[in-house]
Amino acid sequence: MKYCSISEAAAKFNMPESTLRYYEKKGLLPLIERDEAGRRLFSEDQIALLETVIRLKNTHMPISSIKQYMDWILEGENTIALRLDMMRNHKQAVLDEISLMKEALIGIDVKITRYTTVLNKENMEKRN
Repeated sequence: MKYCSISEAAAKFNMPESTLRYYEKKGLLPLIERDEAGRRLFSEDQIALLETVIRLKNTHMPISSIKQYMDWILEGENTIALRLDMMRNHKQAVLDEISLMKEALIGIDVKITRYTTVLNKENMEKRN
């Protein structure tokens, strides 16, 4: 199995090593292996889990919920229904947030249009 160091994992996801250490401390990256010097080693499976953690974090899932999800993964196949329910609920929360953002973006576009119109009008008056 191929392993990478914490610095390689951090570079792969463009994040500071301290974030990975924090995620491990909070239980979001269980079963991280270490070399004989105590340095963290990320297996391909750990990288896949980290990618999941990052996706959930980027979609504003609370750390406590990500931790619960990871705990269920460690418990095994008998938690699949719980994980599915969590992912369905989180998906709906993400869709709701996207909808809110789209509405906010419309308001921002209105402001941009208004300010552009005002500035264009002022520029035309200065030329005349």
